[in-house]
Formats: sequence, C-alpha cells, structure tokens
Amino acid sequence: MLQALNALLLLFLIVCAVVVARTRDLLSAAVIFAAYSLVMAIIWQQLKAPDLAITEAAIGAGVTTVLLLVVISKTGRHEE
Repeated sequence: MLQALNALLLLFLIVCAVVVARTRDLLSAAVIFAAYSLVMAIIWQQLKAPDLAITEAAIGAGVTTVLLLVVISKTGRHEE
C-alpha cells in the first residue's frame, strides 16, 4: 500500500513538472509549483526526513508561492 502511494506521489511530481514547463499562464504555473512543493514535502516526510519536509513546506510551498503571486500581481498582463 505504501509503495503504491509513493509511486503515485512520484508520478504526480513528474506530471506537475511537465505541466509547469509547458504552461503559458504565470498564475497557473505558480499554483502548480505550490502543489509540487507540497507533494515534495510529503515525500520528504515519507523518507523519514521531517526537517526537510518542514523546510520544503514552509519555504517551497509557503514563502516562494506568496512571493511569486505578489510579483505576478504587481506586473501588467497583456491579453490579446
């Protein structure tokens, strides 16, 4: 059961990485990147590295996402 969960989490990470690389919308990319960081924190916890899991959750999914969203909101958007 745990092996299947780990495989599913790794598959989700790969899908997130491909989608972030291919998306054209910055807001969508920031949200997908936050999901990637959160799943990465779960994987660190599964690998019995709670210090890395907490750091990834706080900095990767928290601070970095907020900074990206603030920068996106401060810049102009040109729609066709």
